[in-house]
Amino acid sequence: MLSPLPPTIPHAAEAAAKAWPDAPAVIEGDLALSFAELWKKCRAAASALIARGIGPADRIAIWAPNRYEWIVAAVATMSVGAAVVTLNTRLKGREAGDILRRTKARILFTVNDFIGIDYRALIADEDLPNLSETILFDDGFTAFLASGKGAADAAVDAALATINADTISDILFTSGTTGSPKGVLMTHGRVLPQCAVWIGNTGLSFGERYLIANPFFHSFGMKVGWVACLLSGAVAVPMAQFEVHEAIDLIERLKINFLPGPPTIFQMLLTERDKQVFDTSSLRGGTTGAATVPPVLVDRIRTELGIRDIITAYGMTECVNITGCRPGDPVELIAQTCGAAIPGNEVIIANDEGKEVLRGETGEILVRGQGVMLGYLDDPEATAEAIDDNGWLHTGDVGTMDENGYVRITDRKKDLFISGGFNVYPAEVEKLLSAHPAIAMVAVIGIPDERMGEVGRAFVVQRPGANVTESELATWSRENMANYKIPRSFVLVEDLPRNASGKVLKTELRTL
Repeated sequence: MLSPLPPTIPHAAEAAAKAWPDAPAVIEGDLALSFAELWKKCRAAASALIARGIGPADRIAIWAPNRYEWIVAAVATMSVGAAVVTLNTRLKGREAGDILRRTKARILFTVNDFIGIDYRALIADEDLPNLSETILFDDGFTAFLASGKGAADAAVDAALATINADTISDILFTSGTTGSPKGVLMTHGRVLPQCAVWIGNTGLSFGERYLIANPFFHSFGMKVGWVACLLSGAVAVPMAQFEVHEAIDLIERLKINFLPGPPTIFQMLLTERDKQVFDTSSLRGGTTGAATVPPVLVDRIRTELGIRDIITAYGMTECVNITGCRPGDPVELIAQTCGAAIPGNEVIIANDEGKEVLRGETGEILVRGQGVMLGYLDDPEATAEAIDDNGWLHTGDVGTMDENGYVRITDRKKDLFISGGFNVYPAEVEKLLSAHPAIAMVAVIGIPDERMGEVGRAFVVQRPGANVTESELATWSRENMANYKIPRSFVLVEDLPRNASGKVLKTELRTL
């Protein structure tokens, strides 16, 4: 890993080009770029932005799937002191227009077509007074790179000299599944140290091939994705979207070493492996994390996929890394917790008044430290609500902490439901149900009940060849969990609705 740690993300790209000029930085289809070639393109793109008058305090938006041009545009934007605004590829025109207006984005990088979506057409009727140009990655990006003074432009060096750890690097928007999306302001100095700790915890190293299926518009795909590759010298292998058969092909053909992702990615790979064995001998490490990681899934990732260095970790848009397991942690800790506070962070479990509770008691997870966001874009009220007077970020996640500081996430506060006077945490029920041999994936929600207040409903995807009935699942549940946790209904489904990050959309399940 680069040492000392560079002050900004562009400086990390520059240092990587000096440290490993000929080593592969990105592999995408038939294209392979070395770190020197990648930095040269980033500098040319920065020169093109300078030619357009882009500089400090400007915002440049990227609305596109994972691809190498995304990295180039982002690093170039940051190099001139501007902030990257990322847009979820699943957004509709009105949603994207709202973000572009609120950030006053001057340039939009996008694509001509992605899974049949024409992004320019989606925002054609939006009032975007600040947007002066739309640049396509898949049609005209070469011309854009040539529109400045090139990689040798001295103005790029002058711009790089003006940015530092306190410069705003990016504005990522929360998912908006519970309300209007909020723009999270991050600085380079909040991002890079957290990436460095994550690299240390995962063992990501020079030359390892890192399959990045997590979207670049998300912290997981961007910061502990391609930014981590710049710091470690790993090879970024971007996927435009996760498709299980394509992922298997890349794993086998490119000998992928590192694969992180939400639990659903690993569940899909295991489902395919149940049908036909494929070569996973190159896989070494990866991360998955947060509330819905059943211990049985971690065991299967290690034993069936062979990812021996899988660890669990926990982060969010407002703080890239909060907790993480560490090298050498016992298997049971990796399977049953999301680790302890990473260096640079403090983490406590607190009651509704923000006071720390006793170890083992349930409360909200609060974090304070170097990685916590600067605040929400143009929203001091929401910022004050999220970060209290003592600097604690209130995550909205519920959990417990053991005597060694290891955190177990119980669920989102909003997902907790009360059944007959008992608190029921869907993530806990999901973990229990996942131990059933017929279950590949499961999601639990609370639904209204006249007598109990709310009761659980489980949506179940079966493993290939399984043929379990709802009554059998109910019987098994009665044998394996407390009565108040047992879902009162089971719905057998072909798949679970997920967002672009692979997370299950429980809001959609509530409409079924």
